[in-house]
Amino acid sequence: MQDNDVIEHRLPHVGVVIPARDEAASIQEVINTLIALNKDNQVRIEHIVVCDNGSVDATATLACEAGALVVSESIPGYGRACLRAMDELPDVDIILFIDADGAFYAHQAVKLIHAVRDGADLAIGSRSMGQVAAGALTWPQRYGTGLACLLISLLWLVKVTDLGPYRAISRHALQQLEMGDEAYGWTVEMQVKAIQAGFAVVELPVDTRKRQGRSKISGTWRGCVGAAMGIFSKIAQLWWQEQRRRDVARCPQK
Repeated sequence: MQDNDVIEHRLPHVGVVIPARDEAASIQEVINTLIALNKDNQVRIEHIVVCDNGSVDATATLACEAGALVVSESIPGYGRACLRAMDELPDVDIILFIDADGAFYAHQAVKLIHAVRDGADLAIGSRSMGQVAAGALTWPQRYGTGLACLLISLLWLVKVTDLGPYRAISRHALQQLEMGDEAYGWTVEMQVKAIQAGFAVVELPVDTRKRQGRSKISGTWRGCVGAAMGIFSKIAQLWWQEQRRRDVARCPQK
């Protein structure tokens, strides 16, 4: 057996989920750079599913032309788009989540995937640990994310530096989390549930550049407020549910 055959045999099967809404300017670059990662035999990305979440531009057409499987979810919602894409993703070992706006570098997916391959259940791409280009993150993003991370760290006694959407997770772990948030609380739901389950969660630095086009979340005050409410309400919900479970466990059986 040739060396390349041995390397490929050890590579996990990877599927990619890309939620997208009006990202025609960047979607093909994101898909093309991900597919290009297969050329050096470091990863095996076999499936890329783009969920077109109500775009009015050519996002869906361009994603299809680039080689992705495109599914549609007309009702807006980050979590809803991720769930819809997951429904169409064939069986794989690892699922990579990445935004369609071109803010992240595809080659840095390799270390996230390898972290899961080597034993982590969930690998978070931490923007705060990497290089952030000027204008890549708004002040509401920075402060809101920082506050949410501090709250999670205090409530669950773990160090959390980011809620970044660039992440890889084993399919087995993802299935156990029973994800359900359909909006802005999706990323924090995944992280907190993984912590609650005692999963191996690691953070790795990823660099962030200024996205192409205007953000539907951080680019408007309405989006910022909605995202903040979704994130903090999800944290509160998950904490409260955990307290209730503990109370039930402490109650003596009659």
